[in-house]
Amino acid sequence: MTERSIHRLAGLEPDNLLAFLALLGILRTLEYARPEWCTRVGWAIDEPPIRPELYVAASTKESEIVLAVTEGLNDLAQRHDFSGLKDLKLSRKEATERLRNATTSDRYISDLWAALISDAVVHYKKKMSEAEPTPLCIMHGQGHQHFMSRLASVPQQSSARAKGIDGKQVTVDETESLHNAMFKPWARRDETHSFRWDPQEDVRYALRATDPTHPKTKAGTQHGANRLAAIGLSVLTVVPRMHAGSVRLSVVGGGEHRRRFVFTWPIWRDPVSLAGIQSLLGHPGLDNAGTREVLGVAELRRTRQIQVDRYKSFTRAEAV
Repeated sequence: MTERSIHRLAGLEPDNLLAFLALLGILRTLEYARPEWCTRVGWAIDEPPIRPELYVAASTKESEIVLAVTEGLNDLAQRHDFSGLKDLKLSRKEATERLRNATTSDRYISDLWAALISDAVVHYKKKMSEAEPTPLCIMHGQGHQHFMSRLASVPQQSSARAKGIDGKQVTVDETESLHNAMFKPWARRDETHSFRWDPQEDVRYALRATDPTHPKTKAGTQHGANRLAAIGLSVLTVVPRMHAGSVRLSVVGGGEHRRRFVFTWPIWRDPVSLAGIQSLLGHPGLDNAGTREVLGVAELRRTRQIQVDRYKSFTRAEAV
């Protein structure tokens, strides 16, 4: 009889976009580093608070899971070389060239670029064409926040090379940060860069006794979760869609509601693979309660993209 172990991922809340992307990153790294484990994920619906559970076809400890994730993450992160590209702003010609070059590389690079941009959706600004990026990219240089620079640096920032938000070296233990992101409630004590996928990053001035952007009071991040989410992004392929008479770019699981991008993911019961999750995200019948019941989906969670001043972020995902 094949041995199996189950690990509760206590750090990954069901209503946090960053946590869901980190979950995809965990599966992607484990499929890469330990394909023989046949890793699956299901949600412990009847054991509140709801958290995902990692099913591994081997007898493993948490430390072994973290080690395997670290190996896979560090190897895949080396592929995040974008030749100095700071923002995801490319002309149609440049986007076509990047996508074509990606097809001659390995599968991960192809998937990553397929999740970033499409030359099928182009906007014209100042007589220049610009390929529309994934709606999960909400940084375009405002406040010196550059999406592609962070996508290149964050997943590669192990304990020896982590940089803080002020550019100075900070102490972040690689193993500890990944273990905390996966198996413990998030404390968000890391002073490293993020992608604004965590709802906690929507900080506002109203009714606060302190300045939320001041270095002494500014909230930190969960560095390990951001590293995993950068890898998990490669799972969410962009999809051109017709909306209000024009072609817009969305992602698998994405859509629009009241002229705002929304992203919806299922909370399912039985353990499924990464490919199974991709199929669920793209399933056309999830709005139907009967279909969800057949698929073992208990509920849907939906986050909305919002904007305050110059900065965009995502809300806590509500049950649909």
